[in-house]
Amino acid sequence: MRNMILLGLTVITATGMWYYSTSGADKQSLEQSSIPDKGNYRVAMPETVTVEAIKFMEIVDTIESIGTTHANESVAITSKVTETVSQVHFSDGDHVNSGQILVEMTNSEESALLAEAQANLDEARRQLNRQLDLGEKGLAAKSIIDEVIAREEAVQARFNAIAARMNDRLIRAPFDGILGFREISPGTLLTSNTVITTLDDISVIKLDFSVPEIYLGTITKGFKIISRSDSWKDREFEGVIDTIGSRIDPVTRAVMVRAKIDNPEELLRPGMMMTVKIITDARQSLVIPESAFIQTGKQSYVFIAGEDGLAHRQPIRIGARRYGYVEVLEGLQPGQLVITEGGFKLRDKAPYRIDEASELDLSLIENTSVTVSS
Repeated sequence: MRNMILLGLTVITATGMWYYSTSGADKQSLEQSSIPDKGNYRVAMPETVTVEAIKFMEIVDTIESIGTTHANESVAITSKVTETVSQVHFSDGDHVNSGQILVEMTNSEESALLAEAQANLDEARRQLNRQLDLGEKGLAAKSIIDEVIAREEAVQARFNAIAARMNDRLIRAPFDGILGFREISPGTLLTSNTVITTLDDISVIKLDFSVPEIYLGTITKGFKIISRSDSWKDREFEGVIDTIGSRIDPVTRAVMVRAKIDNPEELLRPGMMMTVKIITDARQSLVIPESAFIQTGKQSYVFIAGEDGLAHRQPIRIGARRYGYVEVLEGLQPGQLVITEGGFKLRDKAPYRIDEASELDLSLIENTSVTVSS
């Protein structure tokens, strides 16, 4: 019985050893058939990737805000005196020049007084000239001459006062600009509170907007701005910062800024809402597509497609990151090829193969110019 048990164990052991050696050989042959050999070493299958050349691009740093437009000069035209309108010399929306007469008011009484004052002035001057001639001949006392001079000066002062009252009855444009709607008609009784029309100088537009106080040390007078309006969606309006407010709003923690925009076509009008971009910096920098950028914790890196057929992991330091591009401050050189798709499947010095569907034309890439705003 003991001999039969030993015989059975021997048969089982031999069978197990034969199965193990056979299956192990099959597995080894399967692995060797699926992984290509390079000499006496096994190599991994290359990953299919797409690549793009690193190049210089212009990067523009901006601060964005929303502002409201104002006329360069603006006034409501009113009258200094209470009187009725005799003539109106303008129409709605007219362009006028400084000093141009807009309205004439009734001035019959002042005209009569001015004519009387003119006659009195002429007589006073004749008397003065007569006394001066006599004085030169020694026939008039100095006291008489002084009295005539004083009388002439008094008459001249009265004439000037009446002439000023006459002038107050002529409403003139105080500066060049465009008029608003006409609010009066001939015969209207004007008072100091009556608005005749409005006058705006819109050859230059003031654009007021707020900027967070954290940027106060970044912006300065003369910085360029680019603004847009919903009224002119396809137009950009360029201007410069003219004034930075002297106070920070304690509630919003923002400072008011005023820019000026030349408006020769008069496309912009007071009261419009506009988006504003302040250009704080413009520079040429190395840029890579955002798809090539990999972030692991605090480490940033890309894979460079090496000429040796291997993907090399390269740490980088990045800057602005906007609109599908990443600015590279350190770690790369222009002309290198970065892997833009397939990089997450790679490890350092892994083999790669460029996707035939993405035909890489380096001449086109080198001649491409892109502006990135951040």
